Amino acid sequence: MPVVPCPACGTKNRIPAERVGQVALCGRCGERFPTHPLPARPVTTTDGAFASLVATTPVPLLVDCWAPWCGPCRMVAPMLEEVAREFADRLVVAKLNVDENPATAARLGAKSIPTLVLFKDGREVDRLVGAPRAPAALREWLARHL
Repeated sequence: MPVVPCPACGTKNRIPAERVGQVALCGRCGERFPTHPLPARPVTTTDGAFASLVATTPVPLLVDCWAPWCGPCRMVAPMLEEVAREFADRLVVAKLNVDENPATAARLGAKSIPTLVLFKDGREVDRLVGAPRAPAALREWLARHL
């Protein structure tokens, strides 16, 4: 039975398998929330979907501001795949192509890429500009916030 934290109060709610994908009510605060399981790989976000993703993600959200032509961005991609799998129950990883989504990139102040922005409860809590030297450095940075 999947356990999904309430985005409003953080209470962990057990969701029957037949209810996954539907909207549930939190057993503690009564807030409605989606019951979809967290993805175990990076998701793609866009200018149109970004605000909703930040607002509705029930766990911390790591946004990778990247571009396909950026060598360091391509080096970070496998690390993010690994982190998404490893922290699937505690973190959502999203990728924002800055060339295709300039409005959100500007709003985030992503002037250099890769830029990793960590959101918690809908607010930015930290950012990392440039490629981490190793997967362990990225995990250590994330562990301080998770």
